[in-house]
Amino acid sequence: MTQLPSLPCYLNGDFTTLPHAKVSVMDRGFIFGDGVYEVVPVYAGQLFGFKQHMARLDRGLAELRMANPLSHSRWSDIALQLVAAYADSTGVAAENTDQLIYIQVTRGVAMRDHVMPTDITPTVFVMTNVMKPPSDKQRSEGVACVTADDFRWEKAHIKSTSLLGAVFARQISFDADAVETVMFRGDHLSEAAASNVWVVKDGVVMGPPKDHLVLEGIRFGLIEEICRTQNIPFELRRITRAEVLDADELLLSSATKEVLAVTLLDGQPVGNGRPGPIYSQLLAGYQLAKAQSRTPA
Repeated sequence: MTQLPSLPCYLNGDFTTLPHAKVSVMDRGFIFGDGVYEVVPVYAGQLFGFKQHMARLDRGLAELRMANPLSHSRWSDIALQLVAAYADSTGVAAENTDQLIYIQVTRGVAMRDHVMPTDITPTVFVMTNVMKPPSDKQRSEGVACVTADDFRWEKAHIKSTSLLGAVFARQISFDADAVETVMFRGDHLSEAAASNVWVVKDGVVMGPPKDHLVLEGIRFGLIEEICRTQNIPFELRRITRAEVLDADELLLSSATKEVLAVTLLDGQPVGNGRPGPIYSQLLAGYQLAKAQSRTPA
């Protein structure tokens, strides 16, 4: 049995550590994957994009016909207590740490039945861990990705804990020694296994529209804001496979990857095979947003 690290976490009202956190085998998150989650970056001890993550959590819970079991302020309190606890456990001041807060809400414990019960208490789980950003080499050289058909369900806009499709998709790229799997529904770009995908052509940043076929990453709004600030044309629309393959630049965005250039796709160079100028602008804008988040409002 794998020994879990003694990282601080929160479960149903109690602060504890991962080895001591236990849930019922009849929890619907365990039985059905009946729940939603969020991953909130923490830079210099400050939650990054927290309001946007809470808004998406609310949307996901509403899709599951569940109310948010906690107020946004209570979620924030729990997260910041865990940030402080992790810092204490490492002997480093919280403002000198970058972390990832994982939030999960499942429908709760009940006897197995596909119908959604309405009279049970949700299971609330939060944990923290160290942030592992892209390496300097990945930043300067870009990363390799592969393509695959998007074989997941058609409610990709829900950040569901039912992630087997994403697990299969990520395994495809892992087996190919690549960082991500860029997926297509038919002839159109959807997203990657655990990232949003952006296409750059003739100086325009393009992404798929916000609908049920993609998860609206928190970086959707941030990328658009950076583009607006730096006068980079930005649009959301259906993007064909041919357009992806003909891109000047191809980018990934996520909580852990931030913004990352794809320079090799299915073994072929993207553009000139190096991170491009739009990537450099977006990365600089992202780092500025991070720096601004380090100053508490």
